[in-house]
Amino acid sequence: MKTPKAENVDAYINDFPDAVRARLTEMRSIIRAAAPEAEETISYGMPTFKLNGNLVHFAAHTSHVGFYPMPEGVDAFDAEAAPYRSGKGTLQFPIDKPLPESLITRIVNFRVSENLKKKKKR
Repeated sequence: MKTPKAENVDAYINDFPDAVRARLTEMRSIIRAAAPEAEETISYGMPTFKLNGNLVHFAAHTSHVGFYPMPEGVDAFDAEAAPYRSGKGTLQFPIDKPLPESLITRIVNFRVSENLKKKKKR
């Protein structure tokens, strides 16, 4: 699937077919609910949430939605994330299956906690 070059998250999501757009919108909503104070932007060509640095990224691919919560975000949920793991700090959720909302929420909450700890150290 060709990834569009978008200037914002809305434009990124809107450039995909309906089924993919629905999954991306759902992913965005889950992340937003878990980290309402995070800023949305495009970074590395994909939707990114930032809170004291990069929090998580996500992107559409041919058969899945990639979720990039940094390696520590995946490692902290190793057993539960194992079926979706595809590389260091990368999870792949099939387009045609429900998103694991609880897992995504817990990973985002973990990443928020980690990023806020970094802020306190400075």
